[in-house]
Amino acid sequence: MIVRWQAEARHALRSFHSSAAVCAGLVSNIGKKPIVYPPTVTLEPTSTAIAVKGPLGETAVPLMPFMKLSNAAPNTLSVAVENPKERKQRAMWGLTRTLISNAIIGMTEGFTTPVYLVGVGYRAALETDPRGKGEGRNGQRLNMKLGFSHSVYVSVPDYITIEVPQPTKIVLSCTDKHKLGLFAAQIRRWRPPEPYKGKGIIVGNERIRMKTVKKK
Repeated sequence: MIVRWQAEARHALRSFHSSAAVCAGLVSNIGKKPIVYPPTVTLEPTSTAIAVKGPLGETAVPLMPFMKLSNAAPNTLSVAVENPKERKQRAMWGLTRTLISNAIIGMTEGFTTPVYLVGVGYRAALETDPRGKGEGRNGQRLNMKLGFSHSVYVSVPDYITIEVPQPTKIVLSCTDKHKLGLFAAQIRRWRPPEPYKGKGIIVGNERIRMKTVKKK
């Protein structure tokens, strides 16, 4: 009787194992969602990539050989894979769907993120780059005062549109979400937010977990 009870207990534990749901579903929750795009966007898939053309330009998203694209309805794109049982294909399923969706948004609306300068005397100004255009520069640069003994100059890439509506606020815009994040991180690297007074360069809705100073 005790042996039978132990066997049933082991069976119950196996039934509620965390991997049971993964093996049963074999579906990417992100990848299975269809992508609805506006009529102003044109998609041209090939065997290695899908080209996205919109009002703001053109871009391409690389595709793995096992990715499958289909138009189940007008202006609707569905993404699937050949064998969902393979871990790599399931991972690339959701990633590819997200990259295509971001490319469509970038070519129609674009991406925008604010950058805030928090600190006494911190300010930024947009000025003409003395080196001019060329080598990926658009001819502008940021002149930032960040508490150093010198000014910090950051050249603006040609794929970034930048505005400085306030001395402590910078607005970055780009059609590529990845490149926008890289440039925002490049600015933030000069003064990462510190956790005691909250001073530094804050990107978007970033929240700083504050710490209390230990008193002796």
